[in-house]
Amino acid sequence: MKSALVTGANKGIGLEVARQLAQQGFYVYLGSRRLENGQAAVQQLAADGLTTVEAVQLDVTSPESIRAARAAIGAKTVALDVLVNNAGISGGVPQTALQATLGQFQEVFVTNVFGVAGVTQAFVDLLAKAPQPRIVNVSTAMGSLALSADFDSAAFVFRVPVYQASKAALNMLTLNQAYELRDTPFKVNAVCPGYTQTDFTGHQGTSTVAQAGQRIVKYALLGPDGPTGQFFSEEYFPAPATCPW
Repeated sequence: MKSALVTGANKGIGLEVARQLAQQGFYVYLGSRRLENGQAAVQQLAADGLTTVEAVQLDVTSPESIRAARAAIGAKTVALDVLVNNAGISGGVPQTALQATLGQFQEVFVTNVFGVAGVTQAFVDLLAKAPQPRIVNVSTAMGSLALSADFDSAAFVFRVPVYQASKAALNMLTLNQAYELRDTPFKVNAVCPGYTQTDFTGHQGTSTVAQAGQRIVKYALLGPDGPTGQFFSEEYFPAPATCPW
């Protein structure tokens, strides 16, 4: 049975990604900062008949937690087929580039960038043992420098500079991960789930959680001829188009 790790999987888009991967026959490790929240999510999926799921305590901001999660999962499987780096925070609103504190920047970057780097580095050896390993970094079209540079765009009248900066950095990290793994079976991509109706957005948005999950899972299931080192935002740029960096 193929296996997957989804970070920030106890609710929202992460939980939906875990659900859809389990429906596709994966054994899914639900990374959750608080283990009890992850266990509650497992019970929720079990109530829907999905039993190939397991909660793992994983705080992506803690190197100790990352190491412990790697040891726990490594003791149960010799290979990991999919890593979905979904855990992320907005940093709250409103935000301004000129008035946000360094503390705000640090808090958001620790989760959205350093956390992805740390988790990926910890699990890349397990992923390398899978025949077709896939890494999906959950990004946002709001992290696009090209789109944000259009000051007259109606799409980005509302801006969250700290969050956007972290996702722009995540996009560059994704490119470099894909570059370093270019001569291997890995596929590494950044995917925007869309403006999704979750706690993260105050349940506002133009996409359902199911739609967001489908967009992410699609790139977790890429075949050997699939793309790598690309940025997808299918709500705004329907496939096969890519989102401008």
